[in-house]
Order: sequence, then structure tokens, then C-alpha cells
Amino acid sequence: MHFDKSPKEKQCCSLPTVKKLLEQKRRRETTSVPPSCSTASTSPAPPTTVTQLPSAEQFTCTGASSSYSDMAVSYEQWTPAAESAVGYYHSHPETSYAAAYSLPMTSEYGTQQQVPGYGDTMTQTYECPMSVVTDPGMSSSWSLLGSSQTAQLSFGSSMDATKLEQARMLLGRMDYSRATGQDEDGDTILHIYTAKGLRECAFAAAERLRDVGGLDAKEHKGKTALLVAVTANQPEIVQDLLSFGTDINACDVKGQTALHLAAHYGLPVVLQAILSSRPAVNLEARNFEGMTPLHCAAISHSVTMKALSNSGLADVGLQTKAAEKLSCVQMLLTAGAFLLSQEIKSNKTVLHLAVKEGNIDLVTYLLRIPLPNMKDFVNLKAHGHTALHMAAGLHGNPHQEEILQLLLRRGADPSVRNLENDQPAHLLQSGLQGEQLKLMLKKRSASSRRRIVSLQDQE
Repeated sequence: MHFDKSPKEKQCCSLPTVKKLLEQKRRRETTSVPPSCSTASTSPAPPTTVTQLPSAEQFTCTGASSSYSDMAVSYEQWTPAAESAVGYYHSHPETSYAAAYSLPMTSEYGTQQQVPGYGDTMTQTYECPMSVVTDPGMSSSWSLLGSSQTAQLSFGSSMDATKLEQARMLLGRMDYSRATGQDEDGDTILHIYTAKGLRECAFAAAERLRDVGGLDAKEHKGKTALLVAVTANQPEIVQDLLSFGTDINACDVKGQTALHLAAHYGLPVVLQAILSSRPAVNLEARNFEGMTPLHCAAISHSVTMKALSNSGLADVGLQTKAAEKLSCVQMLLTAGAFLLSQEIKSNKTVLHLAVKEGNIDLVTYLLRIPLPNMKDFVNLKAHGHTALHMAAGLHGNPHQEEILQLLLRRGADPSVRNLENDQPAHLLQSGLQGEQLKLMLKKRSASSRRRIVSLQDQE
């Protein structure tokens, strides 16, 4: 239905649909000026930092391929090419899930903001510690977040009480259907205010909708106001909605929860706001492609790292985004996300996902985690392939040898065979480099056999 404007009613602000807001967002992507609300004012907007990702990082995050041939290795030369919009797993054109799971890397709802805390007396700070585990025996180029330190994010919650009361009065004067109903796109007034980042208006609207059971109403893409707030990078509105009791595990038409979206877009402050509501949040929720938020965070980080590699490592914006996305992986694991979780379509773990894309930073971080069963983790199979098989297939990747060495150092078994009876050494490229890597694998395999014999003799 359409909202009918009463001639006697004073609007809080203009009410375009969320669809129109998206069009406005595209036009203002190159500016840092936040959207205005001419009639009703809101709390002073914090300084806005626009993070506009270059076209090289626009991508479609799809589910993992169910095709066996796409699973382990790409026999063609590896190149740090930008991701296309066709599909994330694109080495085989016949397998594409773009229609089922497509998300732009830039947020649908407004420009991405870094929201600092406010310093007034109403400030409430939420903190989420993130510990970085360091293995002194391992060397790596990993330096995005630093090592042997504890990073901490915080955001403040402040609201102008006078403006909130004004918003409540305006909502109270609105026609009932307008204040609580949905338009033809399924948007409630709460969706609109949330997409605009109008916190006081959104708070008042949430109060009204909570009272009538409409807090979790879904718009045409299945997004509740909470999911809109996450996608719009509005951590304070996220926290407000959670305090009202919105469904933290609600999903959209693609099965994406708030955690999936925050992980996908690499929004650590929003992720922190969601994780502060534990244990209600489902860390192992699966979207309709069978992936958990941890899988989405790993895929998203790999895409940013590939774009950064393509830019010559000189793009400060991409470096910052890569660090934010790696921190999302950290936060999910710190919160209790299951590291050994395998996505449903191809049984890949986050390690398989990172190795397959030659993501040395993520591989290094994952292998630094002190697991009691690290050897089992490293040798897990995804449709028959271990991470070592995938690393052997990284032909031309500048980090191939380093990844192979890291995996071997953490217990990867070079004698394991895949479903085609191939060992990792059989999947290496031809030529001098391939022969050198094959020799390295053979030496490690021989060393492993000697250790096994030695243990047997001791018994």
C-alpha cells in the first residue's frame, strides 16, 4: 500500500522508499555529506568517512561450487585479476551461483561510516576484545593487524533526549497506517529512518512498531530493520533495535542474517554490536548457500586481498578494508565460531577458502591459532582435496611456495591422495619451479615416514 499524506500532518522527513534511497546513495557516493532531514533534526552526525571501494573490488559472493572439478585446483596460470560480477567461484563458467547470491561490495544503504564514540554523559560503550595469537616459530608477511597484541573496538551510544521526544510527538501525530504499516515495497517507516541513519526517528518508530508487533516486518528483499541497519553500517541503531528485542537471527530472502551481512561487508563495529548480544546470536547460522558468517568473512577478505594485489598494494583504502575484514574473522572466532565448520556445497573450511585464493595473510592467521588438533584441521578434506592439494594447484601464485611451507610446518600430509588418486605433488605445475616444489614435498613426505617408523620402534 501507499502512505497517504494527511494535509494536517507535519512530516518528520520526506519518506521515499528504500529503493529510492538506494538511487540517492549512488548519486552521493563521491561525497561525504550525510543525507539531510529538513523538518525533523537528529543528533549531530559524527564525522563521516566514505569508504568507496574501487571497481576492482566489486564482486558477487556466491556459494561454494558443488562441482568436483572446481573444488581443488586451478590448472591455469594464477593471476591477481579483479573479481567480476559473474560469480566468486569462476574458474569454471558452467558453475555460477550469481543469481542465487549476489551482493555488491559497497553497502546498499548509504555510504559506509566509521562511527566514533561520543563523549557526553549519555554515552554507553560496548567493547569486544580481539586477541591475536602469535606463533614465534612462524614467519610471515602478515602484518595488517599486528601480532602479539589485543585489538579493541568500541562505540558509544548517545541520543539527544529533546530530539527523541520531538520524534515521538511527530510519530504520535501520524496517521496510524502510515506509522505502523508497510508500503508497496514492504518498507515500514522504521526501514526508511534506519536507511537514512536518523537515529532518534528510528528509535521512536521502533517503539511504535514494537507495541504492535511489527518490529521485524520485512521489506521486499526480506530485510528487517535490523538487517537494513547492518547493511547501512549503523551500529548504534543496530544496538537500539536489539535492545527492543528485534530478532537477531532473522534472515533475508537469501538466508543472510545480521552476522552474515556484517561479515560480508567487513563492518567490525557493527559486528561488535551484534556479538554483544550473545548468546542469542547464532554463530553457525547457514545462509541459503550453506555458508556460516565465518565463511562469508573469509571469502570477503580474499576478494579484498586480491583487489589489493591488483592495485600494487598501494591503495590505502583497500589496506584499511582488508584489515577490517580480517578483524571480522578474528571477532567471529573469538566469539566462538567453529573453525572446523565446512560449508555445505563443497565441504570447504575457511582454510580451504583462503588457500584456494592464495590469501597468504588469512592462511597465516589461521595457522597461528593454537589448536590441539591442528594436524586434523590442516588435513581435512573438501570433496577429497586437502588444503595442500589446493596450494599445489596455485600455479603462478607468488605465495604458492610460502603457503605450501606453512601447511607442511603445521602438519599437512603430502602423501594424502584425493578422489582421483593424486597426491599434492602430482598437481604442481611443470617446469623448474614445479620440480623444486615437488622435491620439497618429497623430502617432507620422507621425513614424515621416518618419524612414523621411529615412533613404531619406540612402541
